[in-house]
Amino acid sequence: MSDDKNQTEKKPARTPEGMAGLAKGLAIIESFGRTHEYLTVSDAAQYADISRASARRCLLTLADLGYLTKSGSQFRPTPRMLRLGAAYYEASSLPQLAQTHLDNARDELRESIALAVFEDGYSVFIARSETERIVTSIAKIGQRLPAFASATGRVLLADYSDDDLKVYLEKADLVPFTKSTITDKKKLFTRIGKARTQQLEISAEELEEGLISMAVPVRNPNGETVAAMSMSASSVRISIAQMKRDYAPIIKKHADALSRTL
Repeated sequence: MSDDKNQTEKKPARTPEGMAGLAKGLAIIESFGRTHEYLTVSDAAQYADISRASARRCLLTLADLGYLTKSGSQFRPTPRMLRLGAAYYEASSLPQLAQTHLDNARDELRESIALAVFEDGYSVFIARSETERIVTSIAKIGQRLPAFASATGRVLLADYSDDDLKVYLEKADLVPFTKSTITDKKKLFTRIGKARTQQLEISAEELEEGLISMAVPVRNPNGETVAAMSMSASSVRISIAQMKRDYAPIIKKHADALSRTL
């Protein structure tokens, strides 16, 4: 009776140990990548910030389960590990991942928020969270905007190298949409470079009179811009200075939160 009681009392202590083991295994899995095609026990211990003994147990367990293959002192991922990511991305897409963050930004800013990606010289909106006050329809899902004239497009173009950006501007059809549309190639090159430095771009009445839009980058783990999160508002209600001062920090916060999930 006493032994049974002692065993029962010891069981709860196993749960934290089990979760700690899972956390260590996940930390090792995340250590693999383009710069770490294989890991040794020492590598795994260093990158996952765990002891060599724990790293060795985790690596051997992953190998036993078929997620890693061992050759000498080196452990490499197998196709089974790759299927972990493939299964996730088959079930989730960028719009689905982004929606909660767009909704959170909308609720905090009380403005419509959208997400766009770059496609063939255009900024294409793939997700949106609207308020009751709809300022414009140009950011509706599926809408394509010329990258050179839109805040989202310039943020996405800011990820280009200078040489690639010059090629884009040479080929782009820089047609003005309003009297405020910037069509000068040198000015656009400078403007996009500034967006790259500031991680922010604002387009004021360049696509539609009375409309001001702001965009910030969403980045993947490699630091590459994969999307732009934006908000649009009436230029009568919100000034550029106000947008930079009051709105930019908030939308950057939510874009960074989305980036951390990618």
